[in-house]
Amino acid sequence: MIKNYLKIAWRNVLKSKLFSTINVFGLSVGMTCCMLLLLYVLSEVSFDKHQQYANDLYLLRSENVQPNGEKMDNPRGPAPYALTVKAEFLEVVQVTRLWQNFMEDKTLLKVEEAGKTVKSFYEMKGTHVDSTFFDVFTYKFIEGNPKTALNDPHAIVLCEDVAHKLFGNESALNKNIRIGGKTGNNEVFTVTGVYKDESARSHIDARFFVSLKAGWVGEYLQQSNLDFTSNNMFYHYLRLQPGTDPNKFSKKLPAFIEKYARKDLKAAGFDKKLALLPVKDIHLFNKIDRIVTSTTSTTYLYVLASIAIFTLLIACINFMNLATARSAKRAAEVGMRKVMGAGKGGLIGQFLGESMVLTFIALIAAVGFVILFLPVFNQLADKTLDFSTLFEPKIVLAFIALAIITGLLSGSYPAFYLSVYNPLDVIKGKFVNSVSATALRRGLVVFQFVISIGLVVATIVIQGQMKFMQEQPLGFTKDQQIVIPFRSDRARQAYASLRNELLQDSRITSAAGTSYYPGILNPSDMSVYLPGQSVNEDRLIKTNWVSPEFMKTMNFELKAGRMFSNEFPGDTSMRIVVNEATLRKFGVPMEKAIGQKLNFDDRYDHTTKALEIVGVVKDFHFQDLHQAIEPYAFFLNLDPGHNYIIAHVNTKEVSSVLPFIESKWKSLIPDEPFTYSFLDEDFQRNYASDARTSRIVNSFTVISILISCLGLFGLAAFAAQQRIKEIGVRKVLGASVGSIVTLLSGDFVKLVIISIVIATPLTWYVMDQWLQDFAYKISIQWWMFVLAGLLAVIIALLTVSTQAVKAAVTNPVKSLKSE
Repeated sequence: MIKNYLKIAWRNVLKSKLFSTINVFGLSVGMTCCMLLLLYVLSEVSFDKHQQYANDLYLLRSENVQPNGEKMDNPRGPAPYALTVKAEFLEVVQVTRLWQNFMEDKTLLKVEEAGKTVKSFYEMKGTHVDSTFFDVFTYKFIEGNPKTALNDPHAIVLCEDVAHKLFGNESALNKNIRIGGKTGNNEVFTVTGVYKDESARSHIDARFFVSLKAGWVGEYLQQSNLDFTSNNMFYHYLRLQPGTDPNKFSKKLPAFIEKYARKDLKAAGFDKKLALLPVKDIHLFNKIDRIVTSTTSTTYLYVLASIAIFTLLIACINFMNLATARSAKRAAEVGMRKVMGAGKGGLIGQFLGESMVLTFIALIAAVGFVILFLPVFNQLADKTLDFSTLFEPKIVLAFIALAIITGLLSGSYPAFYLSVYNPLDVIKGKFVNSVSATALRRGLVVFQFVISIGLVVATIVIQGQMKFMQEQPLGFTKDQQIVIPFRSDRARQAYASLRNELLQDSRITSAAGTSYYPGILNPSDMSVYLPGQSVNEDRLIKTNWVSPEFMKTMNFELKAGRMFSNEFPGDTSMRIVVNEATLRKFGVPMEKAIGQKLNFDDRYDHTTKALEIVGVVKDFHFQDLHQAIEPYAFFLNLDPGHNYIIAHVNTKEVSSVLPFIESKWKSLIPDEPFTYSFLDEDFQRNYASDARTSRIVNSFTVISILISCLGLFGLAAFAAQQRIKEIGVRKVLGASVGSIVTLLSGDFVKLVIISIVIATPLTWYVMDQWLQDFAYKISIQWWMFVLAGLLAVIIALLTVSTQAVKAAVTNPVKSLKSE
């Protein structure tokens, strides 16, 4: 019987080529969207689940609690935690630490082989780890032994791509690399391993690993005064005994704090609570926005999953409406089959069979579309999803299940609708649509347009917020600023000479050195408090060390006092320039700011020292607009220890200055590559995830509207077919084409208006929640909904008018001759 159903279904598919093509296209597009987003979501939720000990791996994170009740989640902790935790708890099999070089975002790597040209380039994402790292995390080694790879302090383990860049197709094992900057102190390291890149499925996306005993951090760890409160810059990963209950283990952590850290915490004036975070949950733990790499919001994944489901539902609704639109042509067939003895179950099976045939044709087409458009989607979503993922058993089963659900969902309503016709009425051509059936079809169209209008409003809001972030005054000049990093001590020593050379070009109006600049990570901060207060009332302020010209180059606005300059070299002696947020934090009025002292406790010599405010600048956004402006203090640095030099040019053709700058760099630092960036572009990179959201929502909005138009087209065809005789009578009585088009279109415009009414509060709520992630944001305006509504009405009219005009110009003789 099933074989017979499928055979009849296939014949009907071939018989109604246009209907079948429209249905297959609509379903395949909906399924393609669903598949692509499914691949994306599966990729996001599978991070670190490939680890051999995934179920037993945890990050030791902390919650710092200030005396005033302020809490701050910190995924890092002090260096002494590692060995102490390992010794204290039998449940801990292994511990490893990870440190990211927050002082330099790039590392200089050099290969100096006898008789060959020196190869040198900057590489990002170099990571310092303990020798136990590969006993905790699973990496596939192409060369070398992971168990011993980092035993030597001067060992380096490369990802496959970096090894290929340095050594081509030759084996990298035992080759030497000179590592510059704070990462390697310009010392020689030996390659002890090469691994497959895991950045697509691990929150640790390192391009190479070196020992924690190497470079600046290695020297830092040799200090004897490391405590359990400060130096919170190390990620601590625990590998627990299999079967260990993390909740029971976590209850032991307060005692650990009391035993080892309470004395230091009391002196520092704050409290700390430790907690375990499963490594396989890190990527989706957006309570902390960055744990080695940026985390992802589960809300964002829910939004994408919802878009996928709604897009597929819209396609299924199209199927239903198109099926009912041609019901008159199938009515006689249904009646004849009932007269010949076909039961309701058999008819339902037949129509579901047709639906399944169309759905599986659509599935095949969708797989082809996915393969075709996956590179485009990867670019859209900033992912590296691979074709091979499509053929994993769980993905194949998921797609088949998706096709079955789609087939049953899209075919159920037409099957039940057509199977209940009275055989005598349908043979005579007298079948009447029930009010409930008509209401359901219209309700489905309303549902389609609620989703489409919602996506249009979301697009308008997201684009508005993106434009706001791009145009919002940041409190400094971000355009025409060239940023040149220093990645070695030699480059830093050349700062003064390079600056003098750059200023010889009239196009460069100023140049200044700095440790950090707005838009990039600045981990430097300190705790200060007002004179007369205790250390328990301290507040954190961000800090930066700059040259005398920095604030002029950045064009900060002075509110009180003075900025740093060469006229006041004594400002290096504990004098600071702060922003307005610092004054607000400590309750200091602007008129009393200059000369105000801020105390801090020096943990090295155990004395209290005072900083003096000599200037106040207007608040500026040193972080992106997701974050509120916080207290910030500048220190004057007259030594050549800057991480960057920023050059401001007076021409909009900024790139025309680059050859000149590069020539000066090569004349002073010939054996290091010249690299640069533009400050405005660096700042905008903070909105990469928002831009990705915008691109995805924009694309799927267009797709959902197109699919909705197919559904509206189907309902318009159905309505025109149902009212063909009414239209004929109206034309005989003198009705014009325009009046008939207006009559038929009016019903659908009403449906769209109802959709606007329903979509408005729902979309407002969802987008208002999305905007809560921004400290500085636009407000949702009424015109956004009006614009989306007008767009929906216009699209509906254009879609419906094709069928309305077709019905209106039909010869009434043909419409009425059966009467």
